Amino acid sequence: MWSYIVTKSKSSAVLVILMLLCSYFTYFAIRGDRGLLKYLSLRNQVAEAKKMSDNYNRRRNELEQKVSLLSSNSLDLDLLDERARAVLNVIGDNEFIIIDKDDTKDFD
Repeated sequence: MWSYIVTKSKSSAVLVILMLLCSYFTYFAIRGDRGLLKYLSLRNQVAEAKKMSDNYNRRRNELEQKVSLLSSNSLDLDLLDERARAVLNVIGDNEFIIIDKDDTKDFD
């Protein structure tokens, strides 16, 4: 009878240890530094970074377009006049300026 109890307790101990090991690895596979939750968090951060990158690229392209209008090859006199007046804060006696705040942040 005693040998039966010893063999059953040994097999139960092995089973408990295996269950603890499985629980340990499952916990860290989900919540660990390289687990599923961390992966999802990093994936969201990458998506946000791509959106920011797209916005910066779009903004850079808009600014490059404005700069190309000021180049010597294709000088847009109206744009040059507008920028000079905005930067130098100069207007004529019979003129008034309406400043669009969204437009002025481009050159700050």
